[in-house]
Amino acid sequence: MGVGPSTKETTLHHFHDPLVQVFGSDPDINLQGVIVVGTPEDNTLKHLVGKRTAKWLEGMSTQGAVIAADGWGNSDVDFMNTMSAIGDEGISIIGLKFIGKQATFVVSNEYTKYVLDINKSVQGIETTVVGENSLDLHDANKALGLLKLKMRADGNG
Repeated sequence: MGVGPSTKETTLHHFHDPLVQVFGSDPDINLQGVIVVGTPEDNTLKHLVGKRTAKWLEGMSTQGAVIAADGWGNSDVDFMNTMSAIGDEGISIIGLKFIGKQATFVVSNEYTKYVLDINKSVQGIETTVVGENSLDLHDANKALGLLKLKMRADGNG
């Protein structure tokens, strides 16, 4: 399990990242930056990257964050751990991830309900079409709306 052709984010995708476009142009949002975190194999390191990311955001007085992943399966451990670590710092957090037909996570926690599915294929599966299930502007706009609502509900906005 992991990244397949349809969830693969190409270099062009990164140069025109939908989250940066949408969040960077919203007058209500102070886009502080982008943190890129890998997916370690060791469970101790999986927890370490989540905690470091959360502490980094807390140190910047971040009130809300979006976490996105382009894989599934074992990377769910990192994804959910990082969401939990950020939420434990009092930062409003939502996620974007390919879920599709599988409709479950390898691990889950209280933040699972704040993860939006970026699946676009009719069958709800990984396909051979490069980028078909990548995050797009529609997903980024949904994430912006959900994060604003979550920040308001959490008293962070």
